[in-house]
Amino acid sequence: MKHVLAVLVEDKPGVLVRVAGLFARRGFNIESLAVGRTQDPGISRMTIEVEADERTLEQVEKQLHKLINVLKISNLTVEPSVHRELLLIKVKATAATRAEIQHIVETFRAKVVDVALNSLIIEVTGNEEKLQAIQLLLAPYGILEVVRTGKIALLRGAKTTKNGEEQKNGKNVL
Repeated sequence: MKHVLAVLVEDKPGVLVRVAGLFARRGFNIESLAVGRTQDPGISRMTIEVEADERTLEQVEKQLHKLINVLKISNLTVEPSVHRELLLIKVKATAATRAEIQHIVETFRAKVVDVALNSLIIEVTGNEEKLQAIQLLLAPYGILEVVRTGKIALLRGAKTTKNGEEQKNGKNVL
């Protein structure tokens, strides 16, 4: 089963290498990885998607907790959450096919971000199924290049603490 982990880490050189190395040493393939700064200076967030059974995932989480720069790990697979990826796709486009391609783009609520004489670059955000679907529909026109980000995810709504205070991103909201 695929699992999505949100890992808060100190924003220091070498942290990404240590986390990725942990997965490599255990023979796990990271399906998707996205890293970026958070609203807190000095803290970054890794969103990692990995294929693993429950027992194996538990071991990975325990090993991640042992890494000195790892601050918090959340398994977003078991929580209500929103998952998204970004796809940029360059498609052959002639004067005769541009209207058809534009119709597909509008249907998927995507947007054309670059127009050239013989091609279009299209930006699409969504879940994995949406990105695969638009890629499948654009394939007959001739896909020239494709690039995707890693998956990013956030828990839905606000969490509450044991004493009923609302929390957002791990901090109490007054």
